[in-house]
Amino acid sequence: MHNNDTLTNCAFTKNNKWFRYRAAAIIVEDDCVLFATNETEDCYYSIGGAVHIGETAEEAVIREVYEETGVHYEVDYLAVIHENFFKNSTGMLKNLQCHEISLYFMMKSRGSQILNSNSYVLDTKGNYVKENTIWLPINDLDKYKAYPKFIKQYLQSKHDGIEHIVNKYDTC
Repeated sequence: MHNNDTLTNCAFTKNNKWFRYRAAAIIVEDDCVLFATNETEDCYYSIGGAVHIGETAEEAVIREVYEETGVHYEVDYLAVIHENFFKNSTGMLKNLQCHEISLYFMMKSRGSQILNSNSYVLDTKGNYVKENTIWLPINDLDKYKAYPKFIKQYLQSKHDGIEHIVNKYDTC
């Protein structure tokens, strides 16, 4: 279960604006990348979550990956700094102008897609719903409503250093 203690998350809401500092994982096994979803979402989203106050982004991604997969993955390297501006039409962020800064870490492969996921997230009514993980084929990512959209291109190209990506107004 996620720790949803908003007092410890690096996030805040002011007026109709919401900000969050997030750590996320890119986990690849057998030409597939791991995403999550739940019964209240109509899309797939990256594994990760809010960095807690006093926690490094690397500590946060290791914690979040374990919470969502039940498996201890190790960080390989910092891959992407993602500045994401979006507006949701549903959910807890409905009608808010959202600004999220995410650090995406490439995780070391374990050589297995077997997970021990038992994660729950809060829905819009404050109830916990089961979060499901799914391996999506990298070559077919454009056939899914999967966010962030840059993952396929990132995984299919070469990189020198950390990528900086800015997205404006992708929505889930």
